Amino acid sequence: MQPNILLVMADQLAPHFTGAYEHPLVRTPAMDALVERGARFDAAYCPSPLCAPSRFAMLSGQPVSAIGAWDNASELPASVPTFAHYLRIAGYRTTLSGKMHFVGPDQLHGFERRLTTDIYPADFAWTPDWNASQNWINDWYNSIEFLPEAGQALATYQIDYDEEVGAAAVRHLYDLARDTDERPFFLAVSFTHPHDPYVARPEWWNLYDHTDIDLPGAAPPGDMDPHTLRLRQGIGADRPGYTEALSRNARHAYYANTSYFDSWVGNLVRVLDETGRLDDTVVIVTADHGDMLGDRGVWFKRCFFERSARVPFIMAGPDIANRTVPNACSLLDLLPTLLDIAAGGGPWPEQATPPAGRSLWESATGGRDPVDETTAEYMGAMVSDPMYMIRRGTHKYIHCDSDPPLLYDVVSDPLERDNLADDPAHASLARAFAAEVTGRWDSAAIRERVLAYQRTRRVLNAALAIGEPHHWDYSPPRDAANEYVRNHMDWAEAGPRRRFPRI
Repeated sequence: MQPNILLVMADQLAPHFTGAYEHPLVRTPAMDALVERGARFDAAYCPSPLCAPSRFAMLSGQPVSAIGAWDNASELPASVPTFAHYLRIAGYRTTLSGKMHFVGPDQLHGFERRLTTDIYPADFAWTPDWNASQNWINDWYNSIEFLPEAGQALATYQIDYDEEVGAAAVRHLYDLARDTDERPFFLAVSFTHPHDPYVARPEWWNLYDHTDIDLPGAAPPGDMDPHTLRLRQGIGADRPGYTEALSRNARHAYYANTSYFDSWVGNLVRVLDETGRLDDTVVIVTADHGDMLGDRGVWFKRCFFERSARVPFIMAGPDIANRTVPNACSLLDLLPTLLDIAAGGGPWPEQATPPAGRSLWESATGGRDPVDETTAEYMGAMVSDPMYMIRRGTHKYIHCDSDPPLLYDVVSDPLERDNLADDPAHASLARAFAAEVTGRWDSAAIRERVLAYQRTRRVLNAALAIGEPHHWDYSPPRDAANEYVRNHMDWAEAGPRRRFPRI
């Protein structure tokens, strides 16, 4: 029997800042409960430390450079198959509630239903310019100037959005339970918290004593690497006014919003339990990327340091072992993992392109994974050349043609303070990684593709801003005339049909 699948995603959640990954302060009881009965992956990475590229790579099982998902204004072509397409072929009903950052006219990408709009625009306005890589995209976009806004509020656009996303998903789970359709379901529920600007409702803020909030670690000794300096300049971290008090305030709100996200995980699991679906549903909790949260004086993402590039990855459900998995893996591995879950040991649907990742199902169910490596790419703002990461075993190698290489042992040096790239004792390892980058990626060709696509989108965006606008932003269809109580309905039949449990 094919299990149901519930995928719950946070936005910009680093596992380091969750109780489920043993942060001493942050409360995540729902994620903790999943870890207590499921598998926790302790070295899961995003395919790219930026929202849209990471999500597109995850959906397609293909690296950023294979599908041209360079930045947050890149279009995911409708011709690229996603796991939603493959799961439909495998017999699943596929539904999305919440954010997936689709850019372009295709706002479904294989999902049969979408319950909400997206929180971000679907056009090309956020296209970066590598010919002016020192410039940010616009003033509001991930700027340190907004740290003073961190704190408490009763309502924000982010809270409005996640309340809609969560409520729609809860109702959909009840609808699935009331439905007579016996096909398994795949439901992706994607929230925007704890993404900046770090504003939390009082009940979540008040979970934490402000004086207990830990501050970012000190900057690494010696000179900062060029990319960190670019990020600090881009977000304004070197401007006057960036204080310890602002940092503590923002981290307090981030922790609060992590607990808020976790509460929705708990609500969704509760509904599965209430409707008798918990024992036949695989629950997966993850995020698109992390948040530096002040480490190195850098906030947000866009780099391959652990807090930006690592993501939580927790699986619980039928056949899943209670264990921690140390092997390096990636959201690129989600597509083959889902196909293994859907296939139940049988063949996968025919693939348009073999997935770049590997299935994690063997690891999740108690087996041994012989692979302990993954890769990632970044081609967004604040660089002028492609940036790559290779994580293998305990080592992480970061390469950009315009920057010196970075090499860390992330197990013995989890804060990545000791760059081993110029250490004579690690010279052969650094040379091997450098040779692998050259053999794996053609940086000059990728750079030309990025520049060409940036030019194209700037032209298109300028043209589409003239005259009558046509927005690609998704508008969920609603048939209000057939909801609740209407005179054309036989309520003696409709009322009991909408009740759960049935009489």
